[in-house]
Amino acid sequence: MLIFHNENINSKFNGTIIDIETIGGFCREHEDDDSRTYSKLIPTIFGYVTKDELNIICAKGKSGLEKLEQEAIKILSSLKRPIYAFQSRFERGVLHHCYKYTLQIDGELNGASYEWKGNACSDLNIPNYDDPFNNIGKKCIFAWLRGDYENSIKHNR
Repeated sequence: MLIFHNENINSKFNGTIIDIETIGGFCREHEDDDSRTYSKLIPTIFGYVTKDELNIICAKGKSGLEKLEQEAIKILSSLKRPIYAFQSRFERGVLHHCYKYTLQIDGELNGASYEWKGNACSDLNIPNYDDPFNNIGKKCIFAWLRGDYENSIKHNR
């Protein structure tokens, strides 16, 4: 089962931003710029933002992960370009290794690797909605595993 969350927004950019939340672990035996670092991560939430709307799809438990993959792949091929990510290596690596999907990401939103996502959101007029985990992704993982999908979705907003 999937949970769909949609909102109308008014931001000041053209194109699409993708943002993925995952479970699993990083393969630390590889360098940060090696996509195999992300080979054991599994998407739990797939979010994307356009100039006018925010869309989030959340797998409701591990039984929803396959359906999330199907929905995400269907959506990825239709996203408006240019496509951006907060950590493009992460999104590209996860999509490549978990979904066998190659996505060309046109731009990086964070000014530096592992920069706080809130800075880029503020610059683009994308609301932060008081992220319950203060942009700490690890807390989102634990919440999703506990079945706290509401706060997991809020984190992805």
